Amino acid sequence: MAREATAAAGGGAIYGLGMFGAWVFWWQQADGFWEHLYAVFQGVFWPAYMVFEAFDALRS
Repeated sequence: MAREATAAAGGGAIYGLGMFGAWVFWWQQADGFWEHLYAVFQGVFWPAYMVFEAFDALRS
């Protein structure tokens, strides 16, 4: 049972690091208040944006 908890903790750490990286990336690109607020939203849901961009690149 401890092995399952360790795997879950590792996934949470990866998601957390990705979230901070996404915040830094989108925060630097934002210009106004609403864009910075949207950058926070994008940071939380970064996997969805990453998958969307990957599928968009495959389609082109």
